[in-house]
Amino acid sequence: MSAPEVHHLFHAPIPDHSFSADRSTLAVCRDTEVELHARRSPTAFAHSSTLRGHDKTITGVDIAPHSGRIVTCSQDRNAYVWEPSPSAPDTWKPTLVLLRINRAATCVRWSPNETKFAVGSGARILATCYFEEENDWWVSKHLKKPLRSTVTSLAWHPNSVLLAAGSTDGHARVFSSFVKGIDERPEASVWGERLPFNTVCGEYLNPTAGWVHDVAFSPSGDALAFCAHDASLTVVYPAGPEQPPRAVINVSTQLLPFRSLLWTAETEVVAAGYDCGVYRFQGDGEGWGLVGAVEKEGGGKAGAAEGEGQSALNMFRSMDLKGRSGGSVDDTRLKTVHQNTVNTVRVYEESGGKVSKVSTSGVDGRVVVWTL
Repeated sequence: MSAPEVHHLFHAPIPDHSFSADRSTLAVCRDTEVELHARRSPTAFAHSSTLRGHDKTITGVDIAPHSGRIVTCSQDRNAYVWEPSPSAPDTWKPTLVLLRINRAATCVRWSPNETKFAVGSGARILATCYFEEENDWWVSKHLKKPLRSTVTSLAWHPNSVLLAAGSTDGHARVFSSFVKGIDERPEASVWGERLPFNTVCGEYLNPTAGWVHDVAFSPSGDALAFCAHDASLTVVYPAGPEQPPRAVINVSTQLLPFRSLLWTAETEVVAAGYDCGVYRFQGDGEGWGLVGAVEKEGGGKAGAAEGEGQSALNMFRSMDLKGRSGGSVDDTRLKTVHQNTVNTVRVYEESGGKVSKVSTSGVDGRVVVWTL
């Protein structure tokens, strides 16, 4: 397996990042701006342009794979849709979105068909945004009930109608975001048949009521995974509308909590977070388990499952030794590629429904591409 592709862009946290479909453009959040980096060589990116318009910290960015439009959201309670300016190269025209929220926007993602995008917020609201041709602007409809706290993450079902959201009230929920005149009626699935706007198709509580950091649908859309602040991964297999789920599998770990996750196949999930590494889980409706880390200590690839919590345990042992003997400066460097919390895991390359590469970004200002 090839070594990870590491891009140390700057010395500042990266809350979110997104690659264009051809992987030639990388968008990263940096304080109140979004920096666009263009690929100059197979292993290097260079800063090409900056998107300015928000006046508070930007919390989310997403590049639409087909249209190339960029959507951003910020703690200033606004979202913008950016489109390339036809008159000038490397310049982008922003369009303000009417979110109608009174708290910070926390996350944003395009739907798979790119006719809508969703924005989570601290106002206990999920804003489903779509373009109104008549008035030539982006408007939003609100998903509110039964959200009781800040929305931390969201994920779209492959049908572009169902929307999953994680929240600090310890719940992962699946909603219908069907907008008449915008969406086609989806086919019946295990989540339901008739799906009017704001239908709650599923509601699942983390066993310890910990904050849900991220949610994700499986490639088929027939399963939901979410990770929470108790360092666990939960996978839900619904049985059908108005029925209890066929299986709810919770995998507890001795690692630090995960911040982000995604499905690489129908039977595999990768997750990363405060432990600074990327970890693999495998399983099905019968059971799930932690396989191990994608990298070995020292930044290599992991060949077999590693003991849970070893990276954290070794770190504390090192701290104890330094306290006794006054370790060298090199002791402050972690034995992982990322040197701080991983904030986001995104799909980098996939084919046939199987993800072969993922990208991660973190508090250390790095974007890393991993070959699985």
